[in-house]
Amino acid sequence: MRLRLDGVARYIQEVGAEHLADAELAEVHPHWIVLRTVIDVIEPIELPSEITFRRWCAALSTRWCNMRVQLEGSHGGRIETEGFWLCVNKDTLTPSRLTDAFLTRFGSTTDDHRLKWRPWLTEPITAGVDTPFPLRRTDIDPFEHVNNTIYWHGIHEILSQQTTLTAPYRAVLEYRSPIKFGETVTIRSEQRDGVTHLQFTVGDDVRAAALLRKL
Repeated sequence: MRLRLDGVARYIQEVGAEHLADAELAEVHPHWIVLRTVIDVIEPIELPSEITFRRWCAALSTRWCNMRVQLEGSHGGRIETEGFWLCVNKDTLTPSRLTDAFLTRFGSTTDDHRLKWRPWLTEPITAGVDTPFPLRRTDIDPFEHVNNTIYWHGIHEILSQQTTLTAPYRAVLEYRSPIKFGETVTIRSEQRDGVTHLQFTVGDDVRAAALLRKL
């Protein structure tokens, strides 16, 4: 059994929480939204396995940061990830300024302190296949939105239909706007030139986009 993409996403989330706690900043900056996650499966991690995690900041600005997490299995396997994390105010759901303590602690591993947000996945899907994606109440986070890791369940469903995509490969997920419980969600997918494009839609509104391709 291999570590799936949704499992990787959950590990990234938990390791991030532990990293903040270790820096004594968990209560200072408790609320984050992951705008983009990149998962590069260099070699799959077979389970059961002891997994070693390494997490560091690759770039940051005053309200967000790029955090990299490397996963290595005790019996082989390596996965490289990068997440674009936006610090938010829980009450207003607007970007929240990072403290000097955060910038000093996490900025020590990078010279890029002028990180800007630019979406990668902007191409429309013109001839896609629609797959229903029903939600559960357990999929909802404290903001009353679908948790970031839940999108990866849908990506895994589409990936499981791919017989040609093997490691090394890249999976990218970009958040656009929240999905709330009770909304009817559809995954629209399309393959072009060996690349699988996905969109999580509510009606005609694209709430998140994803991509799967060989490295």
